[in-house]
Amino acid sequence: MPVTRSAKKALRQSQRRRARNLPKKRKLKNLLKEVSNLISEKKIAETKKLLPQVYKLLDKAAKTGLIKKNTATRKKSRITKLVSKSQQ
Repeated sequence: MPVTRSAKKALRQSQRRRARNLPKKRKLKNLLKEVSNLISEKKIAETKKLLPQVYKLLDKAAKTGLIKKNTATRKKSRITKLVSKSQQ
């Protein structure tokens, strides 16, 4: 347990941030899984409808520091690539 005032405050802040970040991360992860499942089931129309949602979540996560910018870009690129590949 923290002893100093600043350490106690840092602990409170990190707990608050964790409570805010975990649901966002979980939502992002579930959406990415859903998209990859739709791609494997060859449901391209439904996948294309979800793509803007995925992009928005990834961009917001990168903007707020939940994930790094390049990670968001990489994930967007790979998903787009999968969709276009499965379309052919």
